[in-house]
Amino acid sequence: MDPEYERRLLRQKNGQISPYKQQLDRTLSPYSSPVQRSPVNSPQKDKYGDRFIPSRAGAKWAIDFGSPNGVSPESQQNRKARDATTDSNKDGVAYNSLLKNELLNAGIEDLKAQSPDDRRILVPSESKNLFKYKVKRRLSDSSDLSPYSLSPVSNKSQKLLRSPRKAIRKISKIPFKVLDAPELQDDFYLNLVDWSSQNVLSVGLGTCVYLWSACTSQDISPKLMYKKAPCPKVTRLCDLSCDGDSVTSVSWNERGNYVAVGTHKGFVQIWDAAASKKISTLEGHSARVGALAWNADMLSSGSRDRLILQRDIKTPSSMPERRLQGHRQEVCGLKWSPDHQHLASGGNDNKLFVWNMNSCQPIQTYTEHLAAVKAIAWSPHQHGLLASGGGTADRYMRFWNTLTGQPLQCIDTGSQVCNLAWSKHANELVSTHGYSQNQILVWKYPSLVQIAKLTGHSYRVLYLATSPDGEAIVTGAGDETLRFWNVFSKTRSTKESKSVLNMFTSIR
Repeated sequence: MDPEYERRLLRQKNGQISPYKQQLDRTLSPYSSPVQRSPVNSPQKDKYGDRFIPSRAGAKWAIDFGSPNGVSPESQQNRKARDATTDSNKDGVAYNSLLKNELLNAGIEDLKAQSPDDRRILVPSESKNLFKYKVKRRLSDSSDLSPYSLSPVSNKSQKLLRSPRKAIRKISKIPFKVLDAPELQDDFYLNLVDWSSQNVLSVGLGTCVYLWSACTSQDISPKLMYKKAPCPKVTRLCDLSCDGDSVTSVSWNERGNYVAVGTHKGFVQIWDAAASKKISTLEGHSARVGALAWNADMLSSGSRDRLILQRDIKTPSSMPERRLQGHRQEVCGLKWSPDHQHLASGGNDNKLFVWNMNSCQPIQTYTEHLAAVKAIAWSPHQHGLLASGGGTADRYMRFWNTLTGQPLQCIDTGSQVCNLAWSKHANELVSTHGYSQNQILVWKYPSLVQIAKLTGHSYRVLYLATSPDGEAIVTGAGDETLRFWNVFSKTRSTKESKSVLNMFTSIR
């Protein structure tokens, strides 16, 4: 139809709207305003009521909801610029996911599946009304919610808020290096592996102590050999076969230049690793020395004779030894606290003691374990936090606040706990186990969520040491192998464990 003819047809001489025009106005979009429906070139003055109806023609909802990708092409660039400022962090992603659940019934339960780049606008279901102020509870959620729940959000939204914000860190379940260690004893009460601050590993094999330098990745022992690779260099630190003795424990000092060697006859030998020279031999024990712990120049040794001796290696003759008596059976675990003020000891009598620098009697006694306590570790992140593990009859890993003497948490690991070690960078710890699963577990503290489970040893994982950079660990077992694992991250945790009992958090 000719446009000019249609315009004349719709207009009458007296200025009234024709019935044809009124019928055409009824078919217009409901989003049009009264101004848009006014007659064209009408000589009468426009009249309005007291009700204001805004124009929604510019919203283009039909285009936005009907787009295949959920975003209109003309507004996509503007939306990305706006989202870059509002949803650049994880809180924005969580807020958007929560709105999608409550308004659009999206059913998002895991925040890890969402990303800041996910900007899709979901189309609401047919039964969902965006402008409904009273939302009926869905049947699918009402069956899972408690009738006494006071939460205003649905069950799926509650799961979304409880979900972790980032994926759990991946830990390789395959060791990056394996060394043969013949004659590595399968004895729960011994400590035959230690890693120095100079990145040198010491291992007691039978009557000898061997060293392995992780800096050059070269074996410097005749028995520690990388599997399927020849040993390029052969040396050893010491051999006790001439004395009819054997190695029962090894421990590096903090500087990494001296290594202490405990023997089956009760002696403690101090060796200079760089010069391969014995400095002194400390006597005093009447039975094998299975545990050693350094505190600067002071060396603590625990023995089967139930004694703990503390001696200064610089002046062993002038300074008298301190005898700590408390255990009624063999001492198999010794660890000094990071502030060098307290010594924790565990024994075959199922007891865990805490000693200070000035007393010959334990200041704290913990008797909750039901088996031997060999696994002991002080937290480097929280002052006064001590972790311990029990043997086969106990299997529990327990945590203690030594500032107050109160137990904190405990968890049943399901296996004999042989060793514990904290991460230097994150609030995590690793535990090695014996009967009956022979596994290595990595835990998150304080939630005690199991991050990884590492298997590979066919015997009890009796020995554990941490690398000086805090990233790798080495484990030893009666299967005569040493396995190296990457279990900890070098990235320092942004969240530090804070406690009102920790006096060091207030020091500036």
